[in-house]
Amino acid sequence: MSVLSLVRRRSSGEIRNLTSVYSSLFAFGTIIDDEGYSNLRKYVIAPYDRRYQLWQTFLVALVVYSAWASPFELAFRELLVGSLLPVDLLVDTFFAVDIILTFFVAYLDTSTYLLVDDHKKIALRYVKKLHFTMDLASTLPFEQIHQILTGKPNKSEVFGFLIMLRLWRLRRVSELFARLEKDIRINYSTARFCKLICVTLFAVHFAGCMYFWLAVQHKTPKNTWIGNKTEDFKDLSIGLGYTYSMYWSVSTLTTVGYGDFYAVNLTEKLFSILYMLFNIGLAAYIIGNMTILLVHSSVQTLDMRSAFNKILRYANKNRLPEGLKEQMLAHMQLKFKTAELQQEVLQDLPKTIRSSIARHLFQNIVETTYLFKGVSEMKAEYYPSKVDIILQNEMPTYLYILVSGSLDVLIYKNGSEQFLFKLESGGMAGEIGVLFNIPQPYTVRSKELSQVIRINHHHFKQMVQPFSDDGNTIIYNLIQYLNGLKGKVPDEMSCVTELTGDLHDEEPFNTESLPSRIGSMLMILIAGRTRDFSPLSSSVSIRVKIHGHHPNENKTGNETTQKLILLPNSAEDLLRIAENKFGKRRSKILMADGSEVEELIAIRENDELYII
Repeated sequence: MSVLSLVRRRSSGEIRNLTSVYSSLFAFGTIIDDEGYSNLRKYVIAPYDRRYQLWQTFLVALVVYSAWASPFELAFRELLVGSLLPVDLLVDTFFAVDIILTFFVAYLDTSTYLLVDDHKKIALRYVKKLHFTMDLASTLPFEQIHQILTGKPNKSEVFGFLIMLRLWRLRRVSELFARLEKDIRINYSTARFCKLICVTLFAVHFAGCMYFWLAVQHKTPKNTWIGNKTEDFKDLSIGLGYTYSMYWSVSTLTTVGYGDFYAVNLTEKLFSILYMLFNIGLAAYIIGNMTILLVHSSVQTLDMRSAFNKILRYANKNRLPEGLKEQMLAHMQLKFKTAELQQEVLQDLPKTIRSSIARHLFQNIVETTYLFKGVSEMKAEYYPSKVDIILQNEMPTYLYILVSGSLDVLIYKNGSEQFLFKLESGGMAGEIGVLFNIPQPYTVRSKELSQVIRINHHHFKQMVQPFSDDGNTIIYNLIQYLNGLKGKVPDEMSCVTELTGDLHDEEPFNTESLPSRIGSMLMILIAGRTRDFSPLSSSVSIRVKIHGHHPNENKTGNETTQKLILLPNSAEDLLRIAENKFGKRRSKILMADGSEVEELIAIRENDELYII
């Protein structure tokens, strides 16, 4: 259903709902169907109806004729002897029909953004405006009406100037170009270039005709710009006289001024002064618009070359290796080709639309990864070949999902680089460092042009909240994945080996106990204390053993079962983990000597804690 089909009739029947976006859709070239016009009153035309717009476009073609014929008939009035009269009357007839149609065209109320289709209001609005008076004056054939009333022809110059009223129709051309410049189906530069050509041609034609008319009206034909060269210029053919006029107009517009035709009398000199002053503004208008069009097409290339030069200067100044310099240049080139366009398109869109776009583009890929199966903001980036996406031992900031291309997973051992495995479309990289809060255990490098989805560490933590749908699903997927890694984990991921061992030592995973198990895993993996890693520090999250009884009590059975966990950020989180482990709410944390723990910062690696 179209936007217009949402139009509803009010109880009064006078006004139909139509928001401002209605006109904007047409202005920007949106195709709107006709079914929404059915709610208008009988014999009322919607302003954006296709047929009415085609009629307006047809009238623009007639406006072009009027713009040429009006000054031409004024200048060569004596030579034409009414040869263009039939065409003029036919054109005037079409514009008379348009005046009548205007009384039936609904209009948009700018104060309420409602479409008014009341005939009386439409007529009053049109008659009160200047448009009606000027439309009528530019359409009536005054000379023919005078001849019918008096019975004799009259070649008075007054009627010649009344013909110039037809130039009022040029406003339709301006409105057409304004609409074409907003129409996304038409190239903006082409529409703008055509407008500049039309303005220039009309200025040259109008000035040439008026200059010839000044010579014709002068009392001394020899004392004119053309009579000074050709005394019998009134006997020249229309084509030759028009050519002389255009020659003078073009040479003056282009500031060439050969001097073969020049102003002789005072009237011609005054007109030449005004025309040359007008040419200054016209030249500035044309040059300014052409400059904007040309600069707009080359500004991105200029920015890219400037960025490349800065990279080269920086690399040469710091004597960077050639391989690293090539990576920097390749990344910058790819940024200008893909990333900037993507950023410009998405940055002003609301989050809901960005999420819908991400789901449409990447949902199939994300669903193939083990961690995000069934999870519903992602950002796609491009990397050229042989660029390091993740560096070994760097702080975990992002995790990546490979959309297209391929990645090599590498590790540095004994001073050399060793290949571990290759990631194909749908693979994940960096999730181990993000999940376990440890430095990245390996390096990930693009093997070819690759597109990856980048997920921020902090955004991932916000998404994996306790007992949320997405959080439950991600932790469930992680546990299932870790359960399948027994005996397959590389030595570089010892923390994963320990955790998978804990999972296999416990009872089989039961989906019915998902909430409590997820809460425990969430505290261990996500809400666990995060260490600040640097090249000078190799500390990891603190592991402690927790018991569900008082240290002075000797319990047997399941109550004495100890649990090895990663120390969370706060005492509340620790008590929550103990509740999930032992099935009972506790309130105190004791050391083995019975002292109560108030600050978790005092706890050391492998301490035994008693939760009571």
